Amino acid sequence: MITGFLTFLFFFAIVGCILYGRKLIKRERVDAVFGNPERAKGGIHWVIVGSSFLLLVWLYYSWDIAKSFFPKSANELCQVGKVNESLMSLKYLFPINERQLKSTSVIETETENLNKIIFEIKNSEEVSEQNKGKLLNFITETKNTIPLLTNEKLLSFKTKESIKNLTERINGLSKDFIRDDYANENDEERIKRIQAAGQEGTWGASSTSIENTVEIPSIPKTKKGLKFSTAALELNSISDEFFEIRNHNDRYTSALENLKKEIKEYRSNFDNSDEISSSLAKDILKIARRIEYASIFPPNTLKGMEASIVSFDNVQKKEQGGLRWVDILLFPSGTIISSGPSCSEQGSGRWLPKPSDTINKFTLMLNPKVGFKQIPLIWYEMMDVSKIVGFILPDWIADVLPGKYPVHNELGEIKPNFKSKILSLVTGDFELFKIPIPTGHIWDSFLRVFLGLVAGIIIGVPLGLFMGLNRFAKGFFDPLIELYRPVPPLAWAPLVISVLGIDNLGKVFLLFMVSLSIMIISARAGASGTQLSKIHAAHSLGASKWQILRHVIFPNSLPEILTGIRVATGMCWGTLVAAEFLAGTTGVGFVENVAKKYFQYEVIWITIFIMGMLGLIFDITIRKIIDKTIPWRGKG
Repeated sequence: MITGFLTFLFFFAIVGCILYGRKLIKRERVDAVFGNPERAKGGIHWVIVGSSFLLLVWLYYSWDIAKSFFPKSANELCQVGKVNESLMSLKYLFPINERQLKSTSVIETETENLNKIIFEIKNSEEVSEQNKGKLLNFITETKNTIPLLTNEKLLSFKTKESIKNLTERINGLSKDFIRDDYANENDEERIKRIQAAGQEGTWGASSTSIENTVEIPSIPKTKKGLKFSTAALELNSISDEFFEIRNHNDRYTSALENLKKEIKEYRSNFDNSDEISSSLAKDILKIARRIEYASIFPPNTLKGMEASIVSFDNVQKKEQGGLRWVDILLFPSGTIISSGPSCSEQGSGRWLPKPSDTINKFTLMLNPKVGFKQIPLIWYEMMDVSKIVGFILPDWIADVLPGKYPVHNELGEIKPNFKSKILSLVTGDFELFKIPIPTGHIWDSFLRVFLGLVAGIIIGVPLGLFMGLNRFAKGFFDPLIELYRPVPPLAWAPLVISVLGIDNLGKVFLLFMVSLSIMIISARAGASGTQLSKIHAAHSLGASKWQILRHVIFPNSLPEILTGIRVATGMCWGTLVAAEFLAGTTGVGFVENVAKKYFQYEVIWITIFIMGMLGLIFDITIRKIIDKTIPWRGKG
C-alpha cells in the first residue's frame, strides 16, 4: 500500500515539477548571461525531479512496484517457471528453441569426432598398417550403427507405442489445461496447502532476523498458480518417461555388442609399448557409447510429439492471461525462474533490493535487540560523566602532586587522602550522573572518520602553511610527504593495523595519514598562492608577521584548505570501509563485509546508503562553512 502511494507520489512530483520549471523559465530574468553563477541558484523543484526519478527507477527495477500492485504475481510466475523448466527439457530435443533436432545435432557432432580420429590414424607414424586397418574398421562399424537408429522401419513397436502414449498425454494436458476446474482440490487438501503456504511466508518478506529471508514462496497460493503447478508435475512425469526410452532395436543392439566385444579383444592384446593404438580404440568406443545413450530417433518419429509440445506451449502462454503483461511491464531485466522445487528472482530484482524490504531490514538493524551481530546501527547507552572526565584528564596530574598514596594499616584498612582522591578524579573512578552516549556501527565509523580528519587538519594545516612560507620547512618535509602520499591507503592498512592493532587506534591513525597529506598540500598551495600585492600592502601598513599570517595569508588559503577538507573527507570514508573490511568487529565496513559473505543484498545496499548519507552530511556541513567563512569566493 505504501509503495503504491509512493509510486504515484513520485510520478506526479516529477510531472508537476517539470511543468512548474517550464513555467518559471518564462517568468525569470533573461539578462543573466551564460556563465553567471546566479543562473545556477535556486531550482529546488529540479532537485525534487531528480530525487523522485531516482527513487521511481529504484522502485521499478527492484520490482517493488510489481510487489505492491500485484503481490501474488511472483508466486504465480514461480509456477509458470516450473512449467517452462519442464518444457525446456522436452523442447531441447526439437528445433523449437534450438536450430535443429537433437538427434541431428548428436549425429553431426559424433560423425565429426570420428572423422578427426580417421585423420589422426592415417597420419600417425607410430601405428602399424595392420592396426590402422583394424581401427578404421571399428570406425566404419560405429558409423554403421547410426542408420540402425534412424531407420523408421527398424523402430520397435514398443518404442512407437511409448512415444504415441506420451504424445497423447501432452495433447490431453492441452485440452484439460484450459478448463476452469482443472487441478481443483477438495476443501481439506486446499486448507492444508494454504496452511503450508502461510508457513513459507510471502514474496520478499523478511523475518524477524537479519539472516533469514524468504525470496519467492514456491507453494502455489492462487487458483492459477495451482493449475500451472499441477501441469508442471505432469510434464515432469512425461519428461522422465520419455528420457527412459531408448531406440535400441535388435539389429542395433547386436551390432553394438559385437563392436564392444571386438574393441575389448583388440585392446587386450596390447602391452604398454603400443598405448596409442589402444587409446584410439578407446576413443572410438566412447563415441559408440555416447551414441548409445543419446536420444536418436528417425527424423519423422517425433513430429507428432513436437507438434503437441508446441500446442501446449501456446495454450499455457494464453492461460497466463494478464500475468504475461505483468511479467513484461513490471519485471524489467529478468523474471521469476524455477530451479527444481524452489524459485528465485533472476535479473535486476535480485541484486537491487526492494525499498520495502530494505526499510524493513534497516528497521531491524536499528533495533537494539536485533541489530547486526548483536550491535545496532545507531543507538545510545547511558554513561557516567566520571568516565568522560577520566578520559579527558591525564593520570599524571595525581602523580605530580606532593605526598604519597595511602598505605593500608595493621587492620587492613585503607584511608584515602587528598592524593588518592585526585587519582580517583583523573581516572574516573567515581560516580556523578549519567548521560546518553551514541553507540553502534554508524557511530563507530563516524567517530573514526571525524577523529582521523580532525587530527589531519590540526597537524596538516599549520605544517602546510609553514612549508608554503619557509624554504627550510618545504625542503625538509616535502620528501617525507611525497614519499608516502602516492602510496594507496590500502597498501598502508596491513602494516598500520599489524603495528597498532585492529582496535580504533590503528584505523584512526590510517585515516590521519590519509587526511594529513591532503591537508598539507592544500594549505601549502593556498599559502604559496597568496597575491604578493596584498602582502606588500600589509607590510606598508605596518603589519607584523603574525598579523600578515592571520589577516592576509590564512584567509587567502581558506578556499584551498576547505576544498582539501572536502577531498579528505571522501578519501577517509573510502579508506575507513577498506580498513574495516580488513580488520574490524564494528563499523559500516564490517557490516558490509559480513553481508557480502552471505549475499545479503539488502544489507549491502543499506551500508552503501549509510556511507553516502554520512558523506553527504559531511560535505553539506563543509559547504555551509565555506559559505560563511569565505563568502567572497568566486566573486573576485
